[in-house]
Amino acid sequence: MNKPLRRIAIFCGLLVLALLIRDNWLQYVKADSLRTDPNNRRVLIARYSTPRGNIIVGGDPITGSKKTATDSLNDFAYKRTYKDGPMWAPVTGFASQAFGATQLESLEDGILTGTDDRLFFRNTLDMLTGKPKQGGNVVTTLNAAAQKAAYDGLKGVGGKGAAVALDPQTGAILALASYPSYDPSSFAGNSTSVDSKAWTSLQKKNNPSDPMLNRALRETYPPGSTFKVVTAAAALENGLYTSADQPTNSPVPYILPDSTTPLKNEGSINCKNVNMREALRVSCNSVFGKMGADLGKDKMLEEAKKFGFNSEQFTPVRAVASNFPEEMNRPSTALSSIGQYETAATPLQMAMVASAVANDGKLMKPYMVDKLQAPNLDVVAQTQPEELSRPLSEQNAQILQSMMETVVKQGTGTRAQIDGATVGGKTGTAQHGLNNSEKPYAWFISYAKLADGSSPVAVAVVVEDESANRDDISGGGLAAPIAKNVMEAVIKSKK
Repeated sequence: MNKPLRRIAIFCGLLVLALLIRDNWLQYVKADSLRTDPNNRRVLIARYSTPRGNIIVGGDPITGSKKTATDSLNDFAYKRTYKDGPMWAPVTGFASQAFGATQLESLEDGILTGTDDRLFFRNTLDMLTGKPKQGGNVVTTLNAAAQKAAYDGLKGVGGKGAAVALDPQTGAILALASYPSYDPSSFAGNSTSVDSKAWTSLQKKNNPSDPMLNRALRETYPPGSTFKVVTAAAALENGLYTSADQPTNSPVPYILPDSTTPLKNEGSINCKNVNMREALRVSCNSVFGKMGADLGKDKMLEEAKKFGFNSEQFTPVRAVASNFPEEMNRPSTALSSIGQYETAATPLQMAMVASAVANDGKLMKPYMVDKLQAPNLDVVAQTQPEELSRPLSEQNAQILQSMMETVVKQGTGTRAQIDGATVGGKTGTAQHGLNNSEKPYAWFISYAKLADGSSPVAVAVVVEDESANRDDISGGGLAAPIAKNVMEAVIKSKK
């Protein structure tokens, strides 16, 4: 072979080698990233080529799929539908042909579309037998009656707010409601004028109420006096006090450390040298502010972190981290210890606080997916309850339970009383805005105990009622009745 032909042959060989390397790179190295690339339209067509599996609550699907007309403008065969969409949106998220997917619809997309690697053998068998590919199911821990009670309660108040209910013994989420909400069905289709108009109307810039915000997991509020439960726990755990009924040596007025500013109490309540039980019952700022300052920021921060503050939670939907400040002077520590200053919490976080107290000091990791199912209902994955931390000893948790139960029996939380159950709770009215100029948030955290000593439910409710008179806003008045209805729904479902 002469030299020119040899060069051409070598060059052609190099081209073939480059082609083989490129082909293998795309098929094996880049396969997953190309398959999941949001700009790959084949992925979207495949996602909506068959009905999606369902999200299940109490044995019943709260989602579905609807056949759509395909044409040159729409090549998606099915679109997602939702039952009671606004009520369940904080749980499901949305799956939209035009706008993507969020929350469980996104996190468990592989199971719902049938493309998850754990379904490989099932999909292979279906392919051999000629069955069309099917999606699996996501079975949640949610309680339908509790969710309805939470959502209807928030809707009935008419403002903004959220409610979370947990099973203290397992961490299972029983209710996760946010109001106002949205219907994911309204924009589940392709980018038609109807879907686009619905999507645009829900965006915060066009809708100040921000209905697509998941307030239960993604919004933090000053927790106000509900945080006094954490401060009481820190005092017990660090030996500042050893019982609920010993005097606290708290003066009135209590002057914030290193300042001349008094920490005021609401109304004309008696807080001078009262014990912790009485201080929690009537919600004494002076007692708990002094308690936090006496403990110091390091001990307060340590206890707050044990309850879950300053850490994101994954349910598996991500909840933003609640905040207890890490850098504070002594006056700020006192204010933070009554749920003000820079202390901020999600409703999930405050439900975790009530849950840990109810569960004798053991905090369980919150979760909302019980199991994942293959299309034939075989279990692909099962969630096992997991202990997150021990904020309190069993003895101290029981002391704190007795204090919270006094709040409901004869304190600020009497509207949460339930016949046949023992309820512990704490109200909160959290100031916010420049110089506390905005209307306060109404909080209530609680748990219910049955005659056998078990605690099937712990709840946190926060309400932003912008239409209410400022003097009428209180955790006991607005939030406690909602919590009561949620707890009653869970108790009835256990019978």
